[in-house]
Amino acid sequence: MEYKDYYKILGVSKTASQDEIKKAYRKLAVKYHPDKNAGDKVAENKFKEANEANEVLSKPDKRKQYDELGENWQSYQQAGGYANQGGGRPGGSRQQRGGGGFSTEDFYGGGGQFSDFFENIFGGGSPGGGRSGRRASTGEDLQAEMHITLEEAFHGASRQVTIGETKVNMKLKAGVSEGQVLRLKGKGEAGRGGGANGDLLITMHILPNAKFERKENDLYFDQPVDVYTAVLGGKIAVQSISKTVNMTIAAGTDSNKILRLKGLGMPHYKTPETFGDAYVRVVIQTPKNLSGQEKALFEQLSGLRTSATS
Repeated sequence: MEYKDYYKILGVSKTASQDEIKKAYRKLAVKYHPDKNAGDKVAENKFKEANEANEVLSKPDKRKQYDELGENWQSYQQAGGYANQGGGRPGGSRQQRGGGGFSTEDFYGGGGQFSDFFENIFGGGSPGGGRSGRRASTGEDLQAEMHITLEEAFHGASRQVTIGETKVNMKLKAGVSEGQVLRLKGKGEAGRGGGANGDLLITMHILPNAKFERKENDLYFDQPVDVYTAVLGGKIAVQSISKTVNMTIAAGTDSNKILRLKGLGMPHYKTPETFGDAYVRVVIQTPKNLSGQEKALFEQLSGLRTSATS
């Protein structure tokens, strides 16, 4: 029987950190997942090998025991193995840890189907070599990213997520924000030993918008205002993200002045009936291509202004 190099299976070094082992396992689990490789026996075996390697290397105490065993497993097996030390497991009693002994159940942490390599070394997970005594183990969570528009974040949207060969319909609530993580329960890796499936974690990204800038639940945008309205005052139509409203411009309004439109920002995710505000920056537009008469009138106004201030 051939020695199984779990580090090689996961494609990591023997000094790999727990985070590196976790990332390597997830990459292989996604690549060889049965949902993505239906009927592919090679992929199925690689998926099982990756699970087995992760069961050992992801747990520091089990990893240490595996490292101590190393490629001398044949000598260990000939000596009777850990399962036969300390008097074995007569009557199906649990192996004591004193003297370095541990059972297959201890080593794996429960669940899954494992190779003959460890069956021959550590024995079965329950009396008589059966696996019924193994603890249930929850499947790994999977991660994905999704990009939506600001308008979709405002109104909410429906999207379809593909997991392997499975398509899942999901409804996005109004008010989703940048970097928010949504959880689809039970849509991750399959559980082991009767354990629950993992979850699918989706990180949301809001695409840049040409007009609106979002800060938490408030929106900021520029609003052109003609010079006549800025000088004399009046009302202008302003298009917010949800509707058009009339906004009052006071006489003598300066460019860059910020005006607030209460309740015309983004909906709050947890309380969608509550909205942030919209903040409008006034951008005064200078008239171009003046006619001779218009230019003369501006010159007249300039002269009157100069006289009034002198």
